[in-house]
Amino acid sequence: MKKEYTNGEITVIWQPESCIHSRLCWQGLIEVFDPRERPWIKMDGAATEKIAEQVDKCPSGALSYYRNETGTEAGDTHTETIIEVAKNGPLMVYGNISVREKDGTEQKKHKVTAFCRCGASANKPYCDGSHVRIGFKDE
Repeated sequence: MKKEYTNGEITVIWQPESCIHSRLCWQGLIEVFDPRERPWIKMDGAATEKIAEQVDKCPSGALSYYRNETGTEAGDTHTETIIEVAKNGPLMVYGNISVREKDGTEQKKHKVTAFCRCGASANKPYCDGSHVRIGFKDE
């Protein structure tokens, strides 16, 4: 169940089922993204470009945006694919990838995708932040 927030120039899309509750999404722009508030996204808190820059930091892809004048979502990353193991956290994959699900369906992922390493995610293969709750530690 995605939610959309707009300031007239840009629309931010939040997909809670993909969210890993990373601080990267709100640290630095608490005027817009404040997880202690409801709604937690307030589009009048900063300029459009600042909001776009902050959304681009989202590690799970749960936050994305599109420019209202074009209606196209900022998506494709034209870069090599990079895989990073986050300390005590998910496997982060940067770049454009395709994920084939067990049932054969395929999802296109852009920018950053966080995959579960702890085994506790309710949204496998994606991370949902459960590693924090269970105290997952790298060995």
